[in-house]
Amino acid sequence: MWYISTRGVAPRVNFEGALFSGYAPDGGLYMPEKLPQLDRETLRHWSTLSYRSLVKELCALFIGLELIPRHDLNDLIDQAFSRFRHRDVVHLCRLKNGLNILELWHGVTYAFKDLSLSCTGQFLQYFLQKRKKHVTIVVGTSGDTGSAAIESVQGSKNMDIIVLLPKGHCTKIQELQMTTVLKDNVHVFAVEGNSDELDEPIKAVFADMAFVQRHNLMSLNSINWSRILVQMAHYFFAYFQCTPSLDVDPLPPVEVVVPTGAAGNLAAGCIAQKMGLPICLAVTVNRNDIIHRTVQRGDFSLCEVAKPTLASAMDIQMPYNMERIFWLLSGSDSQATRALMEQFERTLSLDLPKELHGKLSEAMTSESVSNEAITQTMGRCWEENQYLVCPHSATAVNYHYQQIDSGQSSIPRCCLAPASAAKFSEAVQAAGLTPQTPPEILALEHKETRCMLMRRGDDWTRMLRDTIEELSQRWKGCAVNPSE
Repeated sequence: MWYISTRGVAPRVNFEGALFSGYAPDGGLYMPEKLPQLDRETLRHWSTLSYRSLVKELCALFIGLELIPRHDLNDLIDQAFSRFRHRDVVHLCRLKNGLNILELWHGVTYAFKDLSLSCTGQFLQYFLQKRKKHVTIVVGTSGDTGSAAIESVQGSKNMDIIVLLPKGHCTKIQELQMTTVLKDNVHVFAVEGNSDELDEPIKAVFADMAFVQRHNLMSLNSINWSRILVQMAHYFFAYFQCTPSLDVDPLPPVEVVVPTGAAGNLAAGCIAQKMGLPICLAVTVNRNDIIHRTVQRGDFSLCEVAKPTLASAMDIQMPYNMERIFWLLSGSDSQATRALMEQFERTLSLDLPKELHGKLSEAMTSESVSNEAITQTMGRCWEENQYLVCPHSATAVNYHYQQIDSGQSSIPRCCLAPASAAKFSEAVQAAGLTPQTPPEILALEHKETRCMLMRRGDDWTRMLRDTIEELSQRWKGCAVNPSE
């Protein structure tokens, strides 16, 4: 299996190359050169598999057994999911009025990112150990990515992770999930600024290509292909759990409702659809509605600022995985994708060509959900089911309620739940409900914390570079004296 850039200029790479790269050298994102097409017999066989086994099948298709033999791959994925609280890894809740919620948050940090990052961490460690190499991972976070990335690599000898979090802008729980991990390879900075401001020193460091190569730097945000790959399993599992039958021709459709920010999960759904899974996609966003405007009108343009909402992880201006979706729907046309994205980078605004917009609105529908609708939905779901949804999941459940209230609920539907309500007690209270906090989250408040402060007025880029250089020196020292 080879991977090529959506912009068509960078040389093709194998899975290992895509895993360690992030962006391709031409500024594009890696995608499989050719998508496997799944026939009815394969789907019938996969329909009997657990979530964990579906991840193994998908990874075997897209990684290549010459890179990771099947028995090693199975062990890595079992190890990745070994700390999940639910024995099935994910769990489908069937509630009243046809509401199906796929809980993707049974990992250590109570967010869906644990699913893909736990596997990605195992893949990285596998290759690094084999090659006797070391990487430093640099992550800027608004909350969930940082804690899930830390969890996936903490304690690893071949990886150091540096996380920059916006001090006072995450929930208290999110911050504690990062600052209470005291492993030697975890380095957390609390930045006196917002998410956009803390991205600046990270961008500055990654812009220095010689520095990046010298210190083996990488990131783990949702542009990483490995994360998209693992997230494809949600769609297969949701389909098999919700389809009435695999014995009819054509196979019956299932609608999957995807709350999204940077569109990584959505890109995974589009790929599953292209591989032959008969799903319809509905994408839900909060008031930051660039994806909604793109689906409805072909208007892919930035607003001046991201608006703060109760669904804070979706307060995103630039959904960079849309580039993957544009490439996929344009028939893998790298030249057209490159022209579109370069125009967008120049002007921050794009009217999609008519044909591409038509393909996009065929592939999915969309909804933008207000704060008021989020809290109302959380209230209604509790009232009808005694079930608490987080504000992000509420955007998907709101779409479901709109469909059934207007009598448009003709096919089975599954709402993806990206996080547990336990992480968003402020939003739960805003909905007039009582938060339910698990003991392991309450215990965070009594743990020792460690983080360094990046104050206003400090040279954040210099502090970041110095930390990276120090970690490289330490690794070189350990590599020379492995017993130390």
